[in-house]
Amino acid sequence: MRNLALAEPHHHAGRSIACMEASLNPALAEARFCPRCGQPAEIDFPQRIVCPHCGYAAYYNPKPVAGAIPIDDRGRVILLRRGFDPGRGLWTFPGGFVDLGESVEDAARREADEELGITIEVQELVGVYSRAEDRVVLVVYRARASGTPHTTPEAPEVRAFGVDELPWDELAFWSTERALRDAFPG
Repeated sequence: MRNLALAEPHHHAGRSIACMEASLNPALAEARFCPRCGQPAEIDFPQRIVCPHCGYAAYYNPKPVAGAIPIDDRGRVILLRRGFDPGRGLWTFPGGFVDLGESVEDAARREADEELGITIEVQELVGVYSRAEDRVVLVVYRARASGTPHTTPEAPEVRAFGVDELPWDELAFWSTERALRDAFPG
């Protein structure tokens, strides 16, 4: 493991490593002392903080995000136009962070209800998506939609697309495109 002294940034290809990695874990970027005993701590940015004085240790891992590709009874894909950044104004399927005490499937159901006002039946796993530079791991399921979707602050526009009508040039995230291509190959 490497110990980076953030006061003296290391450089890689003209960019400070501290600057490159700060976006991965802003909570640890300025940490210097143990939150339990207040003594100087060892920081292995961006992954962990360890206190050699009291034994406190905290590990920072990517956050799980659940997503569902809802399909209506006519075989159309229900997408929402994002109302907030990141990706404001672009299309995606419902998704969000998995809460403690909640399964990934339960989170996908909750997000579909919160963002679109629909009930979904979670079906097969489409894929798991991550990149080293991102803070999340996205788990996406195919889902059968029940009910009529409606707009919300998170989804100011909602539309059902035929698979051949998907708005490929207006998708919010790289993972949205990958999941849709995996769900509908060919």
